Amino acid sequence: MKKILSVKNLCVSFTSDEMTAQVVNGISFDLLQGETLGIVGESGCGKSVTSLSIMRLLPKPAGEITNGQVLFEGENLVQAEVSRMQQIRGNRIAMIFQEPMTALNPVHKIGRQIMEVFRIHRPELKKKDAIKEALEMMQKVGISAPEQRMKEYPHQLSGGMRQRVMIAMALVCKPDILIADEPTTALDVTIQAQILDLIAEMQKDLGMSVIFITHDLGVISEICDRVIVMYAGNIVEQATVEKLFEQPFHPYTVGLLESIPKLDSIPKQRLRTISGSVPSLSEMPKGCRFHNRCPNEIPECSAKPPFLDEIAAEHTVACFNPCRT
Repeated sequence: MKKILSVKNLCVSFTSDEMTAQVVNGISFDLLQGETLGIVGESGCGKSVTSLSIMRLLPKPAGEITNGQVLFEGENLVQAEVSRMQQIRGNRIAMIFQEPMTALNPVHKIGRQIMEVFRIHRPELKKKDAIKEALEMMQKVGISAPEQRMKEYPHQLSGGMRQRVMIAMALVCKPDILIADEPTTALDVTIQAQILDLIAEMQKDLGMSVIFITHDLGVISEICDRVIVMYAGNIVEQATVEKLFEQPFHPYTVGLLESIPKLDSIPKQRLRTISGSVPSLSEMPKGCRFHNRCPNEIPECSAKPPFLDEIAAEHTVACFNPCRT
């Protein structure tokens, strides 16, 4: 499979009145055509900032890409003109945002918001044809009575239905890449399963690539082909899903997996946790950013940052003292 997206040495900083903090620290990864790539990590690790950087949607003026490239079919989006990004964003690369209630405009009806996608990216379509395509996509994503839903406001829909509207808006132009930023976080388990099945089904129909951002390793194991584990703005491990779950090497990945409840666990036992907490942006430790929480720490860990190194076929890890069974 060919590469459709390559992120190379991406660095992102946020500036406040008090300081400038680097929140994404030189990460690199590739996305292959037709695959689902998972990005997992604790809140604040840089997952969503990475996705917003790809879309060039960082909040201005605080957020800034300070280094690196985002190559979409060979074109560097970091240097693309604003007008060019407007052509790509929502058309070739689409995004489902984490919270649909804030992503949808509360004062406009659902129909108007979906039709706006056609107005921007497919102005050649006649209005009746655009309405027809919008209704067809709403039916595909499981929205019942789409004609009625087109006339309603976001607050009149349930959380699951609003998320389906977001998916319909993202897919209506048949994008090459879909970025799903924790699309099931606020939904109950039944609706979550429906949304995941829906994304997988639409991916199969359209042949698109998916970047799936979540903190839920259970979701990653179900739908992803490869997975990236992030911690404090760095990629600490990268592998196929099978290899990562079978043999995690980074102590942070091991800690994440061990904190998941298991069916064969002894009842009423405390779950295992990772000691300490994620460092604040103003107090990032030198060397490996995980070393002050790491059970495998050696003197080298605090002296210099580790780099991703291939430890097995299709499996890279950034660690001086990786876990081994």
